[in-house]
Amino acid sequence: MPNLSKPGDIISADICKRSIGGLGFLVRERRRKPVVIVSDIIEGGAAHDTGLLEVGDVVLKVNSVDLTNVSYQEALYALRAVKPGETATLLLRVRDGFTSRLETTFNHQGQARTVRITESSVPVVNSEGKSSKLTNGGPNLDNRIVRSTPNGQNTRRRESVKKIESKTNSLSELTCGVCLSSNNPTIPQPPRVSAPNDRRQDVSQTVTKVVNDEPKSGSSKMAETKNIPNGHSITNGGNAKWNDLNGNAIAKDDVVDATIVARRPTEKTPLVNGIEKPKSAESHTPTSVKPIHKSSSTESNHQPSYHTLRNWETGTRTNDTLYTKCMKAQSVATGCTRNKCLGSVMNPDHMSIDPRKNVRSKEEKLEMAVDFIKQYYGSMKRKNPEMEKKRLAEVVESIEKTGSYQLTEYELIFGAKTAWRNAPRCIGRIQWNKLQVFDYRHVDNTAQMFDAICNHLKYATNKGNIRSCITFFPQRTDYKKDFRVWSSQYIRYAGYGQPDGSIIGDPANVEFTEVCIKLGWKPKFGRFDILPLVLQANGEDPDIYEIPPDLALEVKLRHPRFKWFEELGYKWCAVPAVSNVLLDIGGLEFPAAPFNGWFMGTEIARDLCDVARYNVLQDVAEKMNLDTRNTSSLWKDIALVEFNVAVLHSYQSDRVTIMDHHSATQSFMKHYANELKLRGGCPGDWVWLTPPISGSITPIFHQEVLNYILHPSCKYQPDPWKYHVWKGKVNKVKKAIRFKELAKSVLIMSSMMGKAMANRVKATILYASETGKSLEYAKTLCDIFNHAFAAKVVCMDDYDIVHLEHETLLLVVTSTFGNGDPPENGVNLGQTLVELSKPEESQDNLGTDKTRFTSIHNVTPSVRRRSSVAMEPIDLPDIGEATGLLANLRFAVFGLGSRAYPHFCAFAHAIDTLLGELSGDRLLEIGEGDELCGQEESFRNWAKKVFQIACETFCVGEDVSVEAASASLAGQDRSWSPNKFRIAVDPEDVEEPALLEGLSNFHKKKVSGCKLKKRTNLQSGEQDRGTILVEFDSSSSSEIKYLPGDHIGIYPCNQTEIVDRILERLHDKVDEKALIQLQIFEQRTTPLGVISNWLPDKRLPACTLRTAFERYFDITTCPTPQLLKIFADCAADDKEKARLLELSEGKSEYEEWKFHFLPNLAEVLAEFPSVRVEASLLLSQLSPLQCRYYSISSSTDVYPNEVHCTVAIVSYNTQGGSGTKRHGVCSSYLNRMELGSDICCFIRPATSFHLPKNSSAPCLLIGPGTGIAPFRSFWQQRMYDIKQGKQVGEVALLFGCRHPDRDHLYKDEIQEAKNCGAITEYHTAFSRLPGQPKQYVQHVLKEQLADLAYDWLLKNSGHVYICGDVTMADDVNNALMEVLEKKANISKKEAREHVTKMKEQGLYHEDIFGVTLRTYEVNKSVRQRHVTSKKK
Repeated sequence: MPNLSKPGDIISADICKRSIGGLGFLVRERRRKPVVIVSDIIEGGAAHDTGLLEVGDVVLKVNSVDLTNVSYQEALYALRAVKPGETATLLLRVRDGFTSRLETTFNHQGQARTVRITESSVPVVNSEGKSSKLTNGGPNLDNRIVRSTPNGQNTRRRESVKKIESKTNSLSELTCGVCLSSNNPTIPQPPRVSAPNDRRQDVSQTVTKVVNDEPKSGSSKMAETKNIPNGHSITNGGNAKWNDLNGNAIAKDDVVDATIVARRPTEKTPLVNGIEKPKSAESHTPTSVKPIHKSSSTESNHQPSYHTLRNWETGTRTNDTLYTKCMKAQSVATGCTRNKCLGSVMNPDHMSIDPRKNVRSKEEKLEMAVDFIKQYYGSMKRKNPEMEKKRLAEVVESIEKTGSYQLTEYELIFGAKTAWRNAPRCIGRIQWNKLQVFDYRHVDNTAQMFDAICNHLKYATNKGNIRSCITFFPQRTDYKKDFRVWSSQYIRYAGYGQPDGSIIGDPANVEFTEVCIKLGWKPKFGRFDILPLVLQANGEDPDIYEIPPDLALEVKLRHPRFKWFEELGYKWCAVPAVSNVLLDIGGLEFPAAPFNGWFMGTEIARDLCDVARYNVLQDVAEKMNLDTRNTSSLWKDIALVEFNVAVLHSYQSDRVTIMDHHSATQSFMKHYANELKLRGGCPGDWVWLTPPISGSITPIFHQEVLNYILHPSCKYQPDPWKYHVWKGKVNKVKKAIRFKELAKSVLIMSSMMGKAMANRVKATILYASETGKSLEYAKTLCDIFNHAFAAKVVCMDDYDIVHLEHETLLLVVTSTFGNGDPPENGVNLGQTLVELSKPEESQDNLGTDKTRFTSIHNVTPSVRRRSSVAMEPIDLPDIGEATGLLANLRFAVFGLGSRAYPHFCAFAHAIDTLLGELSGDRLLEIGEGDELCGQEESFRNWAKKVFQIACETFCVGEDVSVEAASASLAGQDRSWSPNKFRIAVDPEDVEEPALLEGLSNFHKKKVSGCKLKKRTNLQSGEQDRGTILVEFDSSSSSEIKYLPGDHIGIYPCNQTEIVDRILERLHDKVDEKALIQLQIFEQRTTPLGVISNWLPDKRLPACTLRTAFERYFDITTCPTPQLLKIFADCAADDKEKARLLELSEGKSEYEEWKFHFLPNLAEVLAEFPSVRVEASLLLSQLSPLQCRYYSISSSTDVYPNEVHCTVAIVSYNTQGGSGTKRHGVCSSYLNRMELGSDICCFIRPATSFHLPKNSSAPCLLIGPGTGIAPFRSFWQQRMYDIKQGKQVGEVALLFGCRHPDRDHLYKDEIQEAKNCGAITEYHTAFSRLPGQPKQYVQHVLKEQLADLAYDWLLKNSGHVYICGDVTMADDVNNALMEVLEKKANISKKEAREHVTKMKEQGLYHEDIFGVTLRTYEVNKSVRQRHVTSKKK
């Protein structure tokens, strides 16, 4: 009897470190602690020879050093500290979801050996319905990996395994529902055990390692028990970092044994193969596995939970659990029984649907519909139970009322892709997720069907670069009213039977050729005459249509060596579009759903060489001078191989997509492995998957596969002419078609084809914006793409992420807020994409929103961030690769931002990277627009390029004028005219809403009200700068709730002087105090005719003109090129018109003018006095006046019903300091408003800048000037917590200003906080002390706080908070890396990686408010860098 240890998930192992090879295993860094995980075991190394370590084990301890709470570098140091010859005692935790135990047993010679049994810790149900565990070990060793060990033990073990395998051959076969396919006539059936169908757990990879456990020199056994509590589950994520634990080259020669002990406090009954372990060794033979579907009444109901399949070439075994889904009612048995196999039958009943026999009942359809809807919603990365429940209710109601239902567009796409994915006979399924779906379920006649088929062929052909697509026509309601494509493929060659029994053309199409002739088609009697399309709509008699020659791409066959081959005149079509297959989706049947992929070379060779087809093989052999008198000369094999060479050579020379059978089978094996990981199995018909030539030298030949049917599915169906009931005479065409007229109509139709198809290709344009600029660009992009696509603009916040994987074309325009933050309406989509790209990561391990987005684009190598268009052919992905959620998506991203920030366009880069990592196809590299220089021109160039590439990708470039479409870039607002917009004065039944309500509707954001309670000047002495503390009373607003670190958004009021100047320039004089309403002229076409109305503008509420310019519109920002273009149209002076047109182009002239003068709207109107401006023009074209954000400087616990802000009064002069003085819109507004005045505001949470959840964690706060604003709320909160008796950690504050007596903000409050312990250390940096060098916060950090920063941030996982302008933040970041580099004695690269890691883990916080007091100098610096880079 073996000696069994208790199962556990903590293991202690002793490994003797060798002088060469070290401990014998590699590790990598985990994203969370404990940080060290075993990533590989070196063959022949110390760890390998024990067999007691496994990949995925987490290292908790080495000797006496605890690794559970240390950094990765410190853990590596501890592992490397073990000297050669010494024993390392490792404490390990097994991988997540599994437990391990030791089992000591004896072989037939009485020698002891130790087996590490690794089994699933998840209870499952075995074939007898009992709860058990998945195990990959036990007395049955058929699944084990046997280690080769000294003393010849490996030979005996192989013999032992052979005996066990021979026993498994006697197991009963699995039949009737699943057909096991293999090339081996004797297939061992290993024991079946219960296993969970978890897409994240590849059951096939669970193994048992058997090792020799005899004592040797230099090793000893341990027999102690260690009671160690269970560890947390692990997640294997992040970028792998490989390390040799000895620091030397790893050798594989010397063998040193290890000793191991594994214990667990709680005992569990050992289980083997999901069944309780027998008491005696004689009872180890597993019970027979019963078939899935009963083929007789005597068969058992017991059903296995997975089937083990072997690869006879590699010896590996995999477990298929997916086939259990074919036990559901919607699946169909293969028809195989214990006594017969239908694996080689061409059209078996279970793969066919005959509408005359197979009529589904309402109950069957309902059951299949419910199953499909659950599949659809279950496939989504983002679950939505409420949406699923609602959709199920709709489907059930529809079936109960009408007997059927309609699929949504996205359900149809999902069903089509899944049907291809489930097709067991298709070898090219790795491309299933790149299937383009064309939805033509709305057609009602054959002409519309023909138009759709032409579109299909044009898209699929793609000038030879074949793309897989499918076209859906209406679903079946009654088979007598079917829509059918009678042709078996779009492009088929005619076959003409001759009186002598011979056939000209393709013998496979003789019967269909006769049908075409009876319908009025005139035969040409050639060998390669393309048959017409025969189309049937709504059960009527079919019509015939000639395929336009330019859509029927053909390839003439020639041989690279035999010049005579081309003279034989063989050719074949480029697109294999199968049109007689039925799609069965959710209980709905689509008898007309033509589909195409691309050819595998052997298919074409068979079409031409098979005896039942063109039968040209002997002709080729004779031309090759082969001996065709007897088959032993292998003339058929030689000739067939050369014919395949000719096919591949011809298609490749003509740049037409084709795959050889070796590449095809290799891609299928990749798909097979992917499916095992994702779904737990992959249905396959081995007879069809194995190529017709060279079968045994392709990998699929040696792989066992299960053949089973899942739904949705592709089904065969009988030829329609065999059961069609003719309405008229068979030999009469329904519509008299003269071929000259037909050819003419085809040409006309062909010219319209591109636009017709483009209108059905949808383009979704997503935007995220804080100021509205991204929305403006998104609308412009929509105007351009609507020339060729069905484009729509959607805000990221309003976009349903479940539609993403079914999109065809996605364009993204987004800004980046602050120092790498996403705009508020882009946070959710960005977060979702991160979750989709890293499904194995827990959300606690993803870090904060900001730090994640600022660094995420760095995970993708630059070569993978290139567009597919820019890649050379050698760089393009293989056509066999199409895995990933967004494999069918084409996308492009444009980012807006300011280079004044170090993380320029970070959010846009993150979105671009995430879409690419999810396997989306990048049309064009990311575009960038810098608001400080050249943003308009950058967008114009990018938009034009991406439109051109999209047109070429979707084959609309020939029919759409790119230049005409790009004209939208010149100004989408040119459509403004006095006849389109007007001002209604004192309209009837219209009242002016309250300001809060008006702003809420205008900005689509809940705006609340506060009152100015107090304003305090925080600076003393004569200063050219000013800083104030403003205190607001929020007692009247229940929505004002915040935490320390959050922001308040304040909607300002424009200066009265600027508003007055604008009102004076208005051409249509309107009383500024009168209530006005902006109205738009709209026309609608109705059954009664065209109805015209003046409708109120949905954006701007009714108000006075003064209120509109003061509170709703931005009049201080320089007008956009689009607005200048409108001004040019309104200018009476020719010189002014010319100048305005020049500026409206948005090129360098505009940028220079804008940068130098920074003119506001009033100044532009003064510069161009001849411009005739109407109020309706400005109110319809100006951008909204955006809110300004300020860090909150108070704690609600200390100041309930109040909000405090620290505000720097912004003012500067244009033109290098000599021009007009400018004032900050919001800061000057807050500085001049009277006490008690109302302000309009809202709270914006800054989750990435909150105090640590662990209040004992040390915090380093760095904030010069008004950067101290959020820290005031921090120390107030800490002071409150201390008074409440809470334990708080240490806090160090580093503040910087010019002079201690002039602008030392909150000096007294800081001292008070320090006295009570809320601040433990306080340091200052002064930059304007007389007679002393300038000192900034980064200098103090390096000189005075280096030890503290190293101790808190590196050793104790402390937090650092930085608040201030972008330049300071960048300097502090560099200073901190210098400190870590010197104090930790690490390289610059390692220091940078540690800071990056802090950001990812949410330990490094930044609140960057960008350019304020130094606007001009920063703008100038950025522009100079931009101009210099352009010149280079």
